[in-house]
Parts: sequence; structure tokens; C-alpha cells
Amino acid sequence: MGMVNLEKITDVYCDVLKEIGNIGAGNAMTALSQMIQCKVDMKVPKVCLLDFNEVGNLMGGEEQLMACVLFGVEGQVSGTMMFMIETVSAKHLLDKIMGACSPGAETFTEMEASALQEVGNIITGAYLNALASFTNMKIISSPPLMTVDMAGAILSVPAIEFGQLGDKLLLIQTQFFDEIEVNGYFILIPDVDSYVKIIGSLGLPVDGLMD
Repeated sequence: MGMVNLEKITDVYCDVLKEIGNIGAGNAMTALSQMIQCKVDMKVPKVCLLDFNEVGNLMGGEEQLMACVLFGVEGQVSGTMMFMIETVSAKHLLDKIMGACSPGAETFTEMEASALQEVGNIITGAYLNALASFTNMKIISSPPLMTVDMAGAILSVPAIEFGQLGDKLLLIQTQFFDEIEVNGYFILIPDVDSYVKIIGSLGLPVDGLMD
């Protein structure tokens, strides 16, 4: 079998992935609303396949300071998941959760980092559960790691590791808001075999995606 070519993924595939994104986002916002004890609204997620170097620009530029919660994906699907959020927005969420947070957007206390990891757990878990339900596959995540850096620097790590996929990743952008609008970015980067498994399990033909 040849290697999957992500350039061949059409709107049909993206529509199915978007539906998974819709369900995952709805579940995530419900859980997040309960966590911060405040109504959280959201816009319909945007789902797209992008080059790594395009993602940084979408987030406001490669120098945009972001908080990132990163997970390994294991089970019948393997790869990496990332939840990225602007640090200013992250501080806003933490203020809702903790009642107060440290000033400044560039650093997080240990307690703040732990709370933000839990937010990442909730959001990525909701997407992962939706994907597992749709595909009927066992998919689990590793314990989260958190980092704060410029968007370009954060994305350079998976870009190097998964460059054999043609420098593409699946991005689900979810805008949610209470008093202010927050842009959260859920990024799924499966390995080559996992792309084939996911697409095949959704009942879509995989032969047309192979080189």
C-alpha cells in the first residue's frame, strides 16, 4: 500500500470530519461551562487541512504568544493532539475557574498550569470521544504537557516529527465566548497509518487517497 496523500482529501472527507468536530465542540463547551460555572456559547467550528506554516498565521502570526496543552494519542490511532489558546484568553479562563490569577500573560503559576491542563483535558477529551464513537475504535490520550511559547515555535515540533505526511495537519478552530470571545484551536496530527484507519472506519474510500 502506498502512502496517504492528504492533498487528495476532498470536501466529502472534510464534511465528515467537520461533523465530528461539531459534536466534539458541543460536548466540550458543555463540560467547560460546568467547569467555569458560566454559560459558554460557541460558533460552528471551522475544520480544515493546513500546512504547518499556515497555522501560525491563522493564530495571529507565528510570533503570537500561545499556551499549548499537548497530548500523545495511543490505541488504535496514534499521533499527537494539541489544544492551543492565546495566553490572554487563557488567563481569562483561569480567572473564571480560580477566581483570580497572576498578572501578566507570559507566565503561569504551577496551579494555573494545572488548571489549564484540565481545560485541555476536557476539550481534547470531548473531541477524542466523538472521534472514537464515530470510528468505533479505541483511542486514548497520554497525560498532558503544557508549554507557553510563540505559535511558530510550538508548531515546529510536530512539523519536524510528522513532516512525512506532507506538512499537513487537521485543524478545528472553535470560537467560544462568555463576556469575551476566545479562539481555541484543536489540532490532530495522526501518523500515516492512523489517517487510513480513521478514514476507512468512517465508511469512506481510502484507495483514492493513496499515491
